[in-house]
Amino acid sequence: MSSSPLRIIFAGTPEFAAAHLEALINSQHQVVAVYTQPDRPSGRGKKLLPSPVKLLAQARGIGVHQPASLKGAAEQQELSALNADLMVVVAYGLLLPKAVLDSPRLGCINVHASLLPRWRGAAPIERALMAGDPETGVTIMQMDEGLDTGAMLSILHCPIDESDTSGKLRDRLQGLGTRALLQTLEQLSDGSAVATPQNNDQANYAHKLLKSDRELDWDLSAVKLCRQIRGLNPGRVAYSYLNGQRLGIWNAVLHPGTPEQSAGSIIGADNLGLLVATGRGILQLTHLQLPGGRQLPVAELLKSRQDLFRPGNRFSTEDNL
Repeated sequence: MSSSPLRIIFAGTPEFAAAHLEALINSQHQVVAVYTQPDRPSGRGKKLLPSPVKLLAQARGIGVHQPASLKGAAEQQELSALNADLMVVVAYGLLLPKAVLDSPRLGCINVHASLLPRWRGAAPIERALMAGDPETGVTIMQMDEGLDTGAMLSILHCPIDESDTSGKLRDRLQGLGTRALLQTLEQLSDGSAVATPQNNDQANYAHKLLKSDRELDWDLSAVKLCRQIRGLNPGRVAYSYLNGQRLGIWNAVLHPGTPEQSAGSIIGADNLGLLVATGRGILQLTHLQLPGGRQLPVAELLKSRQDLFRPGNRFSTEDNL
């Protein structure tokens, strides 16, 4: 069977989505319209900024739609009038009503950065890292009315390395996602695609990251804290308080040994990092960010702030200041 070009509506917002849009634009398929979130205020001046997907679509001369919702009849009629074969959704951020899901001839598919049904929801990459999963991947899913519950059309696996941050992992999954998407489009076009239902008993919900996910509890083990720090880098970085100052904690590695000091206490420091006692084990912080500064290797910070990182000083939570 031979495949033919599809008329595609693309819906997405961040850089991860823009990479998939670019792959579609460069393929045989026709992107007839792009949907993305409304421009959001950003920075100190709260200037409205377009999403990466909008910027790419405009640069390629593709019409952009930015409804606040797709629940209205007018918005649904506008989308239906595009006469698309398929809608491709990647980190869009809006729920699709049944009328939208049913509008394209082949329905709507989603590129999800997880091995479904392992992590459904808003933060699958971060939650996989924080949970210590040995692998993750990308699932192409036929969308239904549930939250990431649709049948799976394609799955590609990706190992998680001990040094991975969510940023590094997202970059690898981005490449996997574009590959899986193009393969799935070929199968949908020639009629060879096979949809496999998810096992709901294996599902977990990847909750959106909150402030409570970011503050470190030093009574936890070094293993759990290291996963937390790497999972939050670089989107919403972990933090803790030292001598009343809130420090961003960008990266860390495990250090051998059993601490005799209380959890959160600085054991020592060298050019490789800052050794901190935890509830179980020792954590070596390698990259930190002082208030108002940028993230730096600990070796750089020690040149000017040895007093702050003196052994015996202790990290604490906001409640214990």
